[in-house]
Amino acid sequence: MVSPPPVSAADRAYASGGAAMAEANYERALEMFTTAWKESPGHPGVAGDFPEALARLKNSGDESFRLGRLEEAGRRWSAALRFLGHPAEKGKGLPFTKADLRGSIDRISASLMEKGLVEYRKGNLEAAIAFWRSILAYDPSHEEAARSVQTAATQLQNLKKIGPPK
Repeated sequence: MVSPPPVSAADRAYASGGAAMAEANYERALEMFTTAWKESPGHPGVAGDFPEALARLKNSGDESFRLGRLEEAGRRWSAALRFLGHPAEKGKGLPFTKADLRGSIDRISASLMEKGLVEYRKGNLEAAIAFWRSILAYDPSHEEAARSVQTAATQLQNLKKIGPPK
């Protein structure tokens, strides 16, 4: 009896990516496809499925945005942005560009910054911090959100130290 040939690391990663796609976990699928591509550049399965997974990840961000889940949309669009430009999607004609994704991310960040400022002006420091932290969840380098969190957190600490008004 002849045993089947061993499955390559690239094919195992590709299979894991396919399973993640079936579960609509497109970011995980892209991570696994990237691993498969590193093991076997030009992997035919990855070449076929990577662009579809990338488009679905972007579309899932669009759907999150439509449902008002801005942090989730930002997270998904930021992930799509990270994978955009991978050799497996080159020349595949995706229906969106890096500029499209960056513009969408910037718009929701501006919206969340504004919502945080509204809460901050009302004195709702914890709510303001939550809005700004949601930006940092998908864009850790967002300097304005980081500064705003720091400022409001310091104010909140100081208010807790002096206690409630008598």
